[in-house]
Amino acid sequence: MAASLYLVAGKATDSVTHGFLPAAARLGLDVTLLTDRPAAHDAGVPVVECDVSDFRAIIASVEGIAAHGGAEPAAVFSNSDFLQAPAALAAAYFGLPAKDWRAATRAKNKALMRRHLASLDPVFSADAARVPADAPYPLVLKPREGVASEDVFLVRDAGELSARIEEVRARRGDPLVAEEYLPGRLHTLETLGDGREVRVLGSFRTSLSPPPFFVEERLEWAPPPPETAQVLRQLEALGVGFGACHTEFVVHEGRARIIEVNYRLIGDHCDFLLADLLGVPLFEQILDVHLGASLPGRRVPRPRHAVAEPVIADRCGTLTAAPGPLLLDDGPVRLAYRPQRAVGDTVELTRTNRDYLGTVRAIGPGPDEVDAALARFRAAHEWTIA
Repeated sequence: MAASLYLVAGKATDSVTHGFLPAAARLGLDVTLLTDRPAAHDAGVPVVECDVSDFRAIIASVEGIAAHGGAEPAAVFSNSDFLQAPAALAAAYFGLPAKDWRAATRAKNKALMRRHLASLDPVFSADAARVPADAPYPLVLKPREGVASEDVFLVRDAGELSARIEEVRARRGDPLVAEEYLPGRLHTLETLGDGREVRVLGSFRTSLSPPPFFVEERLEWAPPPPETAQVLRQLEALGVGFGACHTEFVVHEGRARIIEVNYRLIGDHCDFLLADLLGVPLFEQILDVHLGASLPGRRVPRPRHAVAEPVIADRCGTLTAAPGPLLLDDGPVRLAYRPQRAVGDTVELTRTNRDYLGTVRAIGPGPDEVDAALARFRAAHEWTIA
């Protein structure tokens, strides 16, 4: 009988639809998708409605399926930022390999993360409603458990902070934090662990939009900086060491300082870029770890350069023209494009990663070839918002 995977998801994502579900099929797994948004998923597997934010509901759903002839679970897995802790608790209940739910909670809650890392890297952080007068401005206002640079702003004084809080409160009511602005070169660290070893898969250099916003405009493959060991020590202190993890950090004057920890695989189509660049079945490897396997033997990829470059909306309106999914070669450069918005979609400009219309991925022998191919791709295609 095939091993049974319970995949816990919220909204539909390309990472799940085009990454983990096909990987599970290739591994021959019997998949059930648990979600609170069943209508959003065209998964090709059984979809069960469940309050996935509650580990008790996940456990009850799995137990109910097993009691009615379904297979006992071999893995409970989620790639959602918001669902790592409940999925981890559910997996632990069934005695399955899992992330430490406490580490997942610390990673998601930025206030808890700062408090936990204070002895290694003290960073000013306060509830946005209770920022002291002597706070070290500029500060970064952000949702305590936010994603995708949504409602993240650089504020230079108490007046700006108050105005931005009022603006954000008109859209959302969840807790906000104000953190010390950390200068430096922004990097990512992509890791995969099996509970015994944490392996560095690689790193991207990230380019951001001008302040006061923090939109990711380009991710470029680069060797992990020399300060990477500092980041790994901080991740160990948080308890991060199982499954995939995407960490954003800055390097300044020889010091690595974590911006945020996303205890799941990198998103915005960089997961597909990473798999292609490394030349490994990355989605399968992540699922294998959750099924109890050790990390596979190391494979040294041939030296290549890679860039993920989103096409970003510059105005509100309706998307009237845009290419569909594409895969093509431009000389030695392999290009892939996957849309994140469809023609006919209404676009609301948010100054966040939600403004992505699609992402171009390029892999080639070096920076010059990759950049030239990206420029030609953009010139040959049209994205129109009317």
